[in-house]
Amino acid sequence: MLENDKSIAVYMKNITKKFGDFTANDNIDLDVKRGEIHSLLGENGAGKSTLMNMLYGMYSPTSGDIYINGEKKEFKDPNDAIKAGLGMVHQHFMLIEPFTIVENIILGMEPVSGGKIDIKKAREDVMELANRYGFKIDPDAKIEDISVGTQQKVEILKVLYRGADILIFDEPTAVLTPQEIDELIEIITNLSNEGKSVIIITHKLKEIKRMADRCTIIRRGKKIDTVNVKDVTEAELADMMVGRAVHLDVNKKPQNPGDTILTVENLVVKDARDVNKLKGFNLDVKAGEIHGIAGVDGNGQSELIDALTGLRSIESGKVTFNGKDITNKTPREIIDSGLNSIPEDRQVRGLVLDFTIAENMILKNYNKEAFSHKGILKSKEIREYSKKLVKNYDVRPNNIDYFAGSLSGGNQQKVILAREISDDPDLLIAAQPTRGLDVGAIEYIRNFLIEQRDKGKAVLLISFELDEIMALSDRISVIFDGQILKTFDAKDTDEREIGLYMAGGNDEEE
Repeated sequence: MLENDKSIAVYMKNITKKFGDFTANDNIDLDVKRGEIHSLLGENGAGKSTLMNMLYGMYSPTSGDIYINGEKKEFKDPNDAIKAGLGMVHQHFMLIEPFTIVENIILGMEPVSGGKIDIKKAREDVMELANRYGFKIDPDAKIEDISVGTQQKVEILKVLYRGADILIFDEPTAVLTPQEIDELIEIITNLSNEGKSVIIITHKLKEIKRMADRCTIIRRGKKIDTVNVKDVTEAELADMMVGRAVHLDVNKKPQNPGDTILTVENLVVKDARDVNKLKGFNLDVKAGEIHGIAGVDGNGQSELIDALTGLRSIESGKVTFNGKDITNKTPREIIDSGLNSIPEDRQVRGLVLDFTIAENMILKNYNKEAFSHKGILKSKEIREYSKKLVKNYDVRPNNIDYFAGSLSGGNQQKVILAREISDDPDLLIAAQPTRGLDVGAIEYIRNFLIEQRDKGKAVLLISFELDEIMALSDRISVIFDGQILKTFDAKDTDEREIGLYMAGGNDEEE
C-alpha cells in the first residue's frame, strides 16, 4: 500500500479539486519516490499547478488524501507544508527587490540575538548553504541588481534554508538562458543525488529527457499515465500530453520578401540605470519575412522592444517605419502607424489581469467608433467582437467574462495574439512569444507567425530560444552588448555559428 510506504515521499490519492462547476483535477493519483526527479507534464490549463498548489497547502482538495513519507497530512496553508518538509519555487519569483539576498532568504525565519536580528549569523548560515550546493552568490547584493538566474538560486536557497526535503519547481526554466538552464539541471540533479525529492512542472520535453526519472502526464484535469522517461521519446510525451500528434517542425513556403518596412539606424538607448544599453544599433526588417534577433538575455533586447514601441526614450539615432520617422513617437502614434507587439511579459505588459477577456481584447481600440461613442463604450459590439476572437483563436475557456488573470499562460498568450493580429498590422514584434507554453500552444502560435509572414507582413522575432529562432526566421541578426554583430540568412547558418556570435565571438575564433 503506497499510503504506508515510507520510500514514497509524496502520495496524492484520488485527488479532486472543483471550483464551482469546473473540475480542475479529476480523481488524480500521484506518487513521487524519495530521491526521484519527477516531472509533471500537461498543456496550459491541464491542472498541474492546481495539483501542486494543493500539495503545498495553497488550496484544499475537494476530495482525496495526501501522504508525506507514509503519513497522512492535511495542510491548511503553506506553513503546514513547509513544516512537513516541502518547499515550492514558483514560476513568478516571490522576492522583495529592495532587500538583499540574505534578507530575502531568512525572511520570516530570522535568527535573533539579544532581541535583534543576528544578520552576521544569518549571512554565515546562508553562505554555508550556498557553498554546500555550489551557488555563487553575493549575500549582500540586492535582488533588483542581480540576474534572473541568480534570483532563482535565491528562491531555491529560501526553501532549502527552511529544511525542505521535497522541492516543487513550477516552470523553472521559463525565463532562463541556455547556460542558466544547464546550471539549474546540475543543481536539481545534485539535490536528487543527496536524497531530496524533486517535482518539476514543465512543458520542455528536452529538459524532461535530460533530468527526470519518471513523468506523470495530465490532460484536461485527468491523469493519463506515469512513465519511465528513459522508455519514451519526446514525440510520445507530446502526443500523450495533447492527445494528438504534435508537429513542431516548421514547414515554410519559400520566402518572397518585399520592401524594407523598418529601418533602425545608429540607435542609442539607455536602461533604467541611465547606462547605454543599445550602442549604435542597426537593423532592417522586410515585408514578408520573419527576422529573428538571437542573443543572451541582457544584451539590449528589452530596451530595443521598448524603444520601438514608444515605451522608452531614444537618446540618438532614427527609426523609420513605412517610410515615416517614428523616433520617440508615443505608443498610440506607433500603434496607429501599423506596428503591434506581443510583449515579453504577458502578465505585466500584455494584459490587465483584473479585466475580463472582452475588456483585454479592446485595450488598444476602445476609443474607436466601433467600440465607443462620445466616451461611452458599446457593450454589445465589444461582446460580439470578443466572442468572435475567442472562437477564432481557440481561447479556453471561451467565456469572455472570465478574468484574464484566471487563464492559463497559453490562453493568456492567445488573448494577446488575437488582439494584436486582428488589427492586421504591417509589422508584428513578437517578443518571447512561446515562453512558458506547452507544445500545443507553441505549435499554434508559431503557425500564426508564419501565416503573417506568408500574408506579406513583417515579423520581428525576439526570443532566447535558439531553436525557435532557427526554425522560424528567414534572416537572423545576433545582438551582443547592444549591437548587431552579424546578420545571417537562416538557411546558410547553424546553431553552432549563431551561438559563437551570441557569446561575442566571430568567424575568426573557430
